[in-house]
Amino acid sequence: MIANPDIVVIGLGPAGSRAAASAAAAGWRVVALERKSRAGRPVQCAEFIPAMLDQELEGLGAVTVQNVHRMFTFVEGEPGDETRDFNGRMIDRAAFDARLAEAAAQAVTDCRYGVALRRVDGDGVCHLADGTVLRPRVLIGADGPRSRAGLAIGQANTALVETRQIAVPLKRAHDGTDIFLRADMPGGYGWFFPKGAIANLGLGLEPRARHLLRPLLDRLHRQLVAEGRVGDEVLSHTGGPIPVGGRLEPIGGLRETVVLLAGDAAPGSPLTDASSSASSAAAPRSSRSRDGSPALETDPGPVSS
Repeated sequence: MIANPDIVVIGLGPAGSRAAASAAAAGWRVVALERKSRAGRPVQCAEFIPAMLDQELEGLGAVTVQNVHRMFTFVEGEPGDETRDFNGRMIDRAAFDARLAEAAAQAVTDCRYGVALRRVDGDGVCHLADGTVLRPRVLIGADGPRSRAGLAIGQANTALVETRQIAVPLKRAHDGTDIFLRADMPGGYGWFFPKGAIANLGLGLEPRARHLLRPLLDRLHRQLVAEGRVGDEVLSHTGGPIPVGGRLEPIGGLRETVVLLAGDAAPGSPLTDASSSASSAAAPRSSRSRDGSPALETDPGPVSS
């Protein structure tokens, strides 16, 4: 692994993978790191992508399980309020992430799995869990809602909900997503996202109420079983934090190192999952300097944290 790459990308979810591939295509020496052994597993989202990203992301058809056209909002058990033209796709997120991560791995200078970022120093030096030390010109933090890169520049997600999600058999076809809002779900909401023959059923609560996640999700599951919408078998389960505090400042710096945040490290809307489907906008654009090496189109200079 090169000790002084142009760019280090932390995290190979969609945001990190696209940023890494785009930066490599622009001529940068890129090191991409993923703490998990495989990108995108376990899946920790509802697997919905809004239609507005169709023009930005190629190859969505290959991973689309079904289309969604409506959203229903249920407040305290009342009949659902329908929002039409809420268009999007339910995708196979594991396959989607794997495709993007493979493209990034083929493009970058070095790609490592099972390597975590331990800390970032005040001068932008990155210390990895395996003892490697990297000194990048640009650090892209696509390392999720508890981003170490974001923490290093004072942009930490402080408003989170803790989630639990199960996959269950879908008994009745549905072309909408359902959102459940109830007083017994403090600081959060429930969701039901149909995905072909199954559905992703989940719940998010403020951290102090995380002990209620399982019983409340079990109750919501039983309700939908009684309505004949889903089966009682739990096919899989997952969970994790979701940022809900709004977008953070995605650009910062540590002395001479520019720091960019992407995906859930600098979140957008928690309901649509759009932030985790992030674009390559986090990748620095480049032109060519006189000696032919890549150079930033605009040099922001040192940015203090």
